[in-house]
Amino acid sequence: MRWVILLLVVLLLALQYRIWVGEGSFAEVWDLYQQVERQREENQRLRERNQALEAEVKDLKQGLGAIEERAREELGMIKEDETFYQIIEEPAPADEQP
Repeated sequence: MRWVILLLVVLLLALQYRIWVGEGSFAEVWDLYQQVERQREENQRLRERNQALEAEVKDLKQGLGAIEERAREELGMIKEDETFYQIIEEPAPADEQP
């Protein structure tokens, strides 16, 4: 009878080991759950970025205003027959600064 109880205890411990430490354990499942959550957050962030880029592409394809604005701001371009004025402010002397 003692051998049967001892065998059952050993079997129970072996099964418990697999649940807590082995392949498919609670710890591994929890880690996989955390990875899935992080990936969902990353996917959401990328989805929002893609929507913003898609809106910008549509705006560039449909409207000349967006193209003109980009050319002016990023490339420093001006229209034909326009006069460009650049105002450069002189820095205040060091002794007059607060």
